[in-house]
Amino acid sequence: MGDLHSLIAEHGVEEARARAGSKAQRQAVDAAAAILAEEEARLGITHAGFAMTSLPHKRIEEPVWRRATPQTTLLVASGHDEEGVPIGVPYGSIARLILLYLQTEAIRTSSPEVELGRSMNAWLSRMSIPIGGRTYQIVAEQARRISACRLTFYFDRPGARQFENGAFVASGISMAGLSDPDQPSHWQEKVRLDDGFLRSLREHPVPVREEAIRVIGTRSMAIDIYIWLAYRLHVLAKPTPISWLSIHTQFGAGFKHVRQMKPTFIDALSLALAVYPEAKVEAEGEGLILHPSRPAVPKLLGLS
Repeated sequence: MGDLHSLIAEHGVEEARARAGSKAQRQAVDAAAAILAEEEARLGITHAGFAMTSLPHKRIEEPVWRRATPQTTLLVASGHDEEGVPIGVPYGSIARLILLYLQTEAIRTSSPEVELGRSMNAWLSRMSIPIGGRTYQIVAEQARRISACRLTFYFDRPGARQFENGAFVASGISMAGLSDPDQPSHWQEKVRLDDGFLRSLREHPVPVREEAIRVIGTRSMAIDIYIWLAYRLHVLAKPTPISWLSIHTQFGAGFKHVRQMKPTFIDALSLALAVYPEAKVEAEGEGLILHPSRPAVPKLLGLS
C-alpha cells in the first residue's frame, strides 16, 4: 500500500481503507489514522530484555518459559500457591500492559513503590481496558501470575555472560475488597517492585509511546514487535538485514516453521509500523531490512 501515513494524509482514511486488500491491512489503516490523530504523547517504559525476548502470547502448561536470542535469554518460572500447585507463567497482552504500567510508574516517580488503586484503574481505562466482567477476571489472573513468578535475564556482554534474576514485584498484587466482579472497587494501595528487577530496569530502559501500545490493543505480537523496533531502529548507523530465521527465533513461539509464522508476523509488523510513523522497515525475500529511524518517542519525553 506504499507509505500508509502519507496515503492517509493525502487521500484520507476512507480512501486508504478502500485500497487495503485484507482485514489486517484495514486494521493497520485504522491504527495509523488513530496515531496520527493523537495530540498527546505519553512516555512508557519497559525493560530492554523485553525488546529482545518476550512472554508467551497464550497460556502454557509448562512451569518454565524460555525464550532465547543470540544476545538475550529470558527464563520465567511459575510461582506456586500455598499447596505447592504452580500458578502459571504470565501471558498475553494484559500481562504486558500491567508490566508496562508498573515499570513506567516506577521510573516516572523514581520509587520502587507504585500506586495502584484508582491510578491503575484509570491507566487501564486510558489504555482501553475496562475493569469489569470477564476483563476483570483476566486482569486479576495475570496480576496473580506476575506476582508469583521468578525471572532471569541472561545478557551477552564483551567477554562475559551476565545474568540478572529475581521477581517482578516484591509482594503480591491484589484487587482487594471486590464484592461484585462487574463493580470492582479497588486494588491494594501500593506494590513494591523487586529491587533487582528495578535496578536492571534503570540500567536497561526502553522508551515507548503509550498511545501506540493503546492503539495496538490486545495483539501481543504487535506489542512485542513495536517494542523491538523502538529499541533497535533509533540506534542503527546503517541499514541492517535481519533474516527470517532470526525473526522466527525471537517471535516465532508457537510456530514450528518460519513459513507458518510469516503471515502472522507480517500482519503484526504492519500494525506495529502503523503506530510508529517514523519507522523505516522493508520486508524482502530473505527477511527484513531495518533502517536508521527517528525514535518512537519524542525526545522531549525521552529519558535524560
